[in-house]
Amino acid sequence: MTSTASPQSAAPSAASPAAASTAPDIASSTASAARDMRTGMICAALAYTAWGLFPLYFKQLVGVNAMEVVAHRTVWSLVVVAVVLTVLRRWAWLGPVLRAPRLVGTFALSALLLSVNWLTYVWAVQNGHVVDASLGYFINPLVNVALGFLVLRERLRPGQWVAVALAAAGVLWLTINAGQLPWIALVLALSFGFYGLMRKTAPLGALEGLTLETLLLAPVAAIALAVWTSQGHSALVTGTPSQWGWLLLAGPMTAAPLLLFAIGARRITMTLLGLMQYIAPTLQFALGVWLYHEPLSAARLAGFAFIWAALAVYSMEGLWRARQMRAR
Repeated sequence: MTSTASPQSAAPSAASPAAASTAPDIASSTASAARDMRTGMICAALAYTAWGLFPLYFKQLVGVNAMEVVAHRTVWSLVVVAVVLTVLRRWAWLGPVLRAPRLVGTFALSALLLSVNWLTYVWAVQNGHVVDASLGYFINPLVNVALGFLVLRERLRPGQWVAVALAAAGVLWLTINAGQLPWIALVLALSFGFYGLMRKTAPLGALEGLTLETLLLAPVAAIALAVWTSQGHSALVTGTPSQWGWLLLAGPMTAAPLLLFAIGARRITMTLLGLMQYIAPTLQFALGVWLYHEPLSAARLAGFAFIWAALAVYSMEGLWRARQMRAR
């Protein structure tokens, strides 16, 4: 940045050195913000891509009971996050949290919702319902909007009402077409929606929250694995070395995207993050249709079209709102 001298004052200004020293600071700050934005976008994109490709992983465990997969996922996730917290030396929060019964109870409930979500998703993938699972995560943002209105008493803007109405119409159409509620999608959307609602109001970060949740679930998971193993029903007894390897990967596969997401969420706007979240269900939908050849009739596709229209309205309304806020 250069300063322009007036005709009346051609002599160098005394303030010029300060202005000159400020210019590199501003440039450095701008460059740092740009790097943060790029880092955030890359990390968020990697997280959502990993979640979108999860069917490829869980398909490798088709021969393992879904409940056992979730039990392994819980135990090995706890191991991974414990290692990460140890490396980061971030255990100080745990003592005060464990001495707060209400907070522990809140996270016990969020852990239960998370386990329901995991179990439903794993079962859906293993049983050829990847497209139904993708629908759940397409619906999830609109479920969040509805929960904000019903539980947090947030006021919905007209565009959000239109989006929710279109989504409801899509679910109704899919129900009429199939003769039953799209329960897989609804369980996934509602369990994750309520989970997100509880985590929104909880005072722990993503890593600490997952640690506490898996810490609460791990004893149950470990006992279940011990019982199944002693009875000879566990993949640890009947499985192949390949399955053992895939099960051990459950921890990193769970923790890594979450950590990437946490890094990304701190560096980019919520509007951009909201748009990027559609990467995951889009990839899941593509895998279900083109890789696993799940049936997708024209009537069912019409139901998805309602949902996609709802998401388009929701996203455009969010972008417009963000632009209006910046203009103020």
